[in-house]
Amino acid sequence: MRILLNPLDGMNLLSQNEVAKLQKSSNSPLYTLFRSCALAVLNVGHESDDLYNEFDDFDINLLSRERGLKIELINPPEAALVDGEIITGTQEHLQSVIRDILFNSSKYETTDFTNSVEVTNAIFDILRHANVILPTDLPNLVVCWGGHSIKENEYRYTKEIGYQLGLRGLNICTGCGPGAMKGPMKGAALGHAKQRIKNGRYLGLTEPSIIAAEAPNPIVNELVILPDIEKRLEAFVRVAHAIIIFPGGAGTAEELLYLLGIMLNPNNKSQVLPIVLTGPEESIAYFEEIAEFVESTLGKEARDLLKIMPNDPVRVAQFIKAKMVEVRDFRRSVGDAYQYNWTLSIDADFQHSFDPSHENMAALNLNLDQPKTLLAASLRKAFSGIVAGNIKEQGVLAVKQKGPFILTGDPSLMQKMDKLLMAFVEQGRMKMPGSKYEPCYQINIVS
Repeated sequence: MRILLNPLDGMNLLSQNEVAKLQKSSNSPLYTLFRSCALAVLNVGHESDDLYNEFDDFDINLLSRERGLKIELINPPEAALVDGEIITGTQEHLQSVIRDILFNSSKYETTDFTNSVEVTNAIFDILRHANVILPTDLPNLVVCWGGHSIKENEYRYTKEIGYQLGLRGLNICTGCGPGAMKGPMKGAALGHAKQRIKNGRYLGLTEPSIIAAEAPNPIVNELVILPDIEKRLEAFVRVAHAIIIFPGGAGTAEELLYLLGIMLNPNNKSQVLPIVLTGPEESIAYFEEIAEFVESTLGKEARDLLKIMPNDPVRVAQFIKAKMVEVRDFRRSVGDAYQYNWTLSIDADFQHSFDPSHENMAALNLNLDQPKTLLAASLRKAFSGIVAGNIKEQGVLAVKQKGPFILTGDPSLMQKMDKLLMAFVEQGRMKMPGSKYEPCYQINIVS
């Protein structure tokens, strides 16, 4: 099957130089990444950890024409089509891939990503180029984190939270995948519809190495693919006016540790960024495990940053809505933008890309005797490596070839990590439902 697409708004106004550059990029070593991301967004709703082998006859080409650009799809997934024509939302996601993978790759190839200021400015520029930095008079964007592998009752709960937020005119930003990323968007869409809100925002932030396992769900109407996990995490906290954390696995723990490491920075002590952990009554054990791990490793100050509000969507939504006034007042008092939190201090250790190789995972400083922000950064990297070994193509391959990642450190800390990770495994939070989990890590507890 061969389908030719005319670009939608925005990409139909490219110059011939821009078209030539995109076409050249699509035939460069970047092509494999481009094809993989394009396949993921075309196969929306496909919840699998192994996407590419199922569609090995798929291909995509960019064709230069006098009037601009055409997109050629060869054997696209049926999920992308209705009666032989591509779904509009799916084509929007596909054009986001072209924009963020091909266009941005050349635009930022000379950016010094070891420079903290340049990193923050580049993330802003990527978001602005994607038209997601929008003028607003009142903060209203709620970032929702949680697992792609959650129980049915937890999924229903995330939808109810989204619904209550939507009824109160709040918008949603997630990692854009299934599970706890899809539920809040779906609920908010219904809430917005009831309130006749026609410009509801369902912002999905992802990155290339994870997009196959967490392909954009069909509710996402603004998709941005950041260069790597660190840029994605910074984008989340820069655009967030509040953060809600649902039950999840290693990826959610990574996000939480990243957030806590930043908020523990003394420069961020006055920041107003509400953090709520919530889920149904049956998820209390999960939150108890998380709270205990946070307090026993990062201290009471870190634990006090978290507000646990189980089993009460209305109360959670009311709390978040009320906090928007405080967020606005704080941003106004320091002269910061509502759309992008420039005043949030993020240390370089949280910005630099971490390669979860066996050598780098083994070299992590996992000892309690260090500043809490540095410990949080190391723990974040450890959980990031576990996510890579679980679902990212390169990480999964590395584990198959060399065996599990080895994590070594302070015996007390390693016991706490082992306990938390085993709880995730027992609760079925490390893989898609129905699949048996084979640990990609090994924790060394040396007395």
